[in-house]
Amino acid sequence: MQIYKKLTVWQKSHELTLRVYRASAGFHAHGHSALARQMRRAAASVSANIAEGTGRSTSAQFANFLQQALGSARELDYHLLLARDLELLSTTDHATLEARTDQVTRMLVALRRTVHDRALTHPPRKARKTGKSPGPQA
Repeated sequence: MQIYKKLTVWQKSHELTLRVYRASAGFHAHGHSALARQMRRAAASVSANIAEGTGRSTSAQFANFLQQALGSARELDYHLLLARDLELLSTTDHATLEARTDQVTRMLVALRRTVHDRALTHPPRKARKTGKSPGPQA
């Protein structure tokens, strides 16, 4: 089952990734293909880390992946600013993408807090000791 697709934060981050791909399509013509790649990588990393985190077995592990997604969102925010200052993005396009990045960032912070708190209040269970001996020694 692909539970990550049901998460609103994943849906918003995926939409943001698509918008970043479209907005950075013309960067190559201006000699800024490296910046386009970095922006795209950071944007896709947000969604990918959310998806990967949902496949982990503990809340603590999921919280870790959400933290990685948060770092990628903040990296994207900087790349958007750089693209605007290099006049690769219009002020309007930058404002739109920045607002969407901020929305995803806030959602990630809230979800990470919830998942992290759950990890603290419901730690993984330790294996029970059965009292049986481990078997013959070689």
